[in-house]
Amino acid sequence: MDYDTRGCGLSQRRVEEISVEVWVVDLEAVADACGRTLAATPAWRGEAPSLAGSLHVMACSCRHGLHSGARPLTSNAMVSFAFLSHNAFLKAPAASAQTPFAVAGIAWDGAVTNRPGARFGPRAIREASHMLCDAQHPHFDVSPLDLLGDAGDLPLPNTSLAAMRSAMQPLVAPLLQAHHMCWLGGDHSVTLSLLRAYRQHLGRPLAVIHFDAHCDTWATHFDEPSGHGTWVHEAMQEGLVIDACFTQIGIRSSAGREEREYVSRRGGQIFTARDLRGLESPAQLSGVLAAVRERLAAHGHPPVYLSLDIDCLDPAFAPGTGTPEPGGLSTNQVLTLLEEWADLPFVGMDCVEVAPPYDHAELTSQAAAIFVWTYLCGRLWAAGARQAAG
Repeated sequence: MDYDTRGCGLSQRRVEEISVEVWVVDLEAVADACGRTLAATPAWRGEAPSLAGSLHVMACSCRHGLHSGARPLTSNAMVSFAFLSHNAFLKAPAASAQTPFAVAGIAWDGAVTNRPGARFGPRAIREASHMLCDAQHPHFDVSPLDLLGDAGDLPLPNTSLAAMRSAMQPLVAPLLQAHHMCWLGGDHSVTLSLLRAYRQHLGRPLAVIHFDAHCDTWATHFDEPSGHGTWVHEAMQEGLVIDACFTQIGIRSSAGREEREYVSRRGGQIFTARDLRGLESPAQLSGVLAAVRERLAAHGHPPVYLSLDIDCLDPAFAPGTGTPEPGGLSTNQVLTLLEEWADLPFVGMDCVEVAPPYDHAELTSQAAAIFVWTYLCGRLWAAGARQAAG
């Protein structure tokens, strides 16, 4: 039978006589079982998945006796969760050595405080991205398709935050080494693990641009030590970020003064949704745009990470999220900021808290797909502009 391996982060190739089951296999064993060798068959050459090493998670078993060469792990069933994606962002091929940019899904919502459902976010964002067709961006006039791969969804446990974070770290590291990554969440608790990985990968703390309705600076998660509303507090406490280069945009939820002003007390800056009311064009948002650039320049232009919680948008634009907050940003406001900041030294991004069960007419997933696509095209445009400038 034919089997599409794209959703597992492997190359989209037809593998004869393969039926669905979950195993960890060696790619050479797959090739041998199908009467091929990696060296001799062009279809396999250079198509190893992004997760480094000889063992790769793959949803398959082979009637040619592959079972005897495969070794199931405790995480093997995790790639068969029904909520995982089996399509690709922009219908891109599997992430490989030939794709400097990649997306990966983190289908986790075990740390939400209100409505669950963000585990379905990666699938919905990918499906919404298919409407972008040739992916040629109307502002940047570039398409990421020739340089983009999809690494599938990370195989993670779904009932324990500590176990998820423990499993996530070794999966993220090789992807950072191989690609400029865009992460599709998932709830916002995943960002802490990502920042830890980036901090280790880059050897220095990061600047962060954080779009959100919520400050996410609580010291506890309803008396639990960690959750999707504590990651900013934890990141600052752990020294993962440069406090003075941490910018929050769209904040408006109810919270105590201690939490609301935490980032500013640490030296960062906050632009609430109220601050941004009526401001939409580059000229109108020039103060926000300049403030971020000035902070980065004052600290030597450090690497910047973008964390975009979809609930930064007003529920009119993004009803499909776990903790909607009226009075938020418009899609146009977010796009203006992303477009105008395209030349900043970004090293990666996440788009989180898309919860399709509460969406209407795919409004939320469409917005998320547009934001990720715009970010990717902005990276390509910025690289081209730097080359043209010599």
